[in-house]
Amino acid sequence: MPSSPFRRPMALFGLAAALLMATPEVRAAAFDIDPDHSFVEFRIAHLGYSVLKGRFNVVRGSFDFDEKNPAAAAITMEVETTSIDTNHAKRDKHLRSGDFLDVERYPKATFKSVSFVENGGTGRMSGDLTLHGVTRRVEFPVTLIGSGPDPWGGFRRGYEGHLEIVRADYGIAHNLGPAAERMTLDLFIEGIRR
Repeated sequence: MPSSPFRRPMALFGLAAALLMATPEVRAAAFDIDPDHSFVEFRIAHLGYSVLKGRFNVVRGSFDFDEKNPAAAAITMEVETTSIDTNHAKRDKHLRSGDFLDVERYPKATFKSVSFVENGGTGRMSGDLTLHGVTRRVEFPVTLIGSGPDPWGGFRRGYEGHLEIVRADYGIAHNLGPAAERMTLDLFIEGIRR
């Protein structure tokens, strides 16, 4: 019996449909924040005459990023406030005290994003920053530093973000003079794809 002229196209259609059904759903890539290459720096005026810089050395968390849908990007991170480091032991002890971070009561600061708008490697991140027991919605610019394979067979993405806050908004109102009411947080986050 001669074969139907429709049999081959129908067979190919069936094969294509089966392949499509078997293809796993494309999802955002999940990254763990690399604590050895991620940190948060801060800058604040010192009496209006100079600038004091320091950093928090312990940063943990994770983020998701889908190159086909950047708006779905999300990050959750925490910073150990006890890890503050200004290269001056006496000053660091004071900054950990109740005058400032009160690390015994508030050992962690956290950030959880709620939205991200990306445009060619730059964007704006919005989310909830919890510091000194106070949570406030913040928004700040984010820039992709780079992404790609690392020498150990992994894949990495790195970002930087810059956020200015008012200390008193988070209940940290110890008087350092009017020039020190605001401080800048510089975030450098490097993630390793799972």
